[in-house]
Amino acid sequence: MKKAIIGKKLGMTQIFDENNKVVPVTVIEAGPCVVTQKKTVEKDGYEAIQVGYGVIKEKLVNKPLKGHFSKAGVESKRLLKEFKLEDSNDYQVGQELKADLFVAGDKVDVSGVSKGKGFQGTIKRWNGHRGPMTHGSKFHRSVGSMGASSDPSRTFKNKKMPGHMGNRNTTVLNLEVVKIMPEKNIILIKGGVPGPNKGFVVIRNSVKA
Repeated sequence: MKKAIIGKKLGMTQIFDENNKVVPVTVIEAGPCVVTQKKTVEKDGYEAIQVGYGVIKEKLVNKPLKGHFSKAGVESKRLLKEFKLEDSNDYQVGQELKADLFVAGDKVDVSGVSKGKGFQGTIKRWNGHRGPMTHGSKFHRSVGSMGASSDPSRTFKNKKMPGHMGNRNTTVLNLEVVKIMPEKNIILIKGGVPGPNKGFVVIRNSVKA
């Protein structure tokens, strides 16, 4: 059964497993999320649920969204995401989704916006090699060859060049849920997940497990 939830990355720590081995984990505050809308085949052409997460001040919500939340009968939420699930009809507007949606041992995919690193050169951005650092080299951390001069007389698309690094939607696949703390809505996931602390993430069933 497909399942998904929105959470907030709190940071990383380490715990000991049953064999007394150290396991690095990411602490995620998953939920509580609220179903704010149901998409149906008759009205929208497909089945899905819209889920809201996080608290936001009323003065920061525009009128269309205020009407959307009041129609659903729920409080205003900071973040809205849509999930296509196999059992979308089983969910009701106003229903809460909590961390106990998952269990220890589940394989999950975690999506989030990676840390932005600004404008970077090819060595940091693409792990390129540098030139000799000796005196007179004149080639240290440059891009290098851009392509042939006479033919085709242009730089090909997708050439690895300097540019904006990070700040992209990124997904890490096949991570393992180590522990669930339902009373605190906490999920401990083995390894690192994208984004900074306090960044929003989406946890889904793994598609390649």
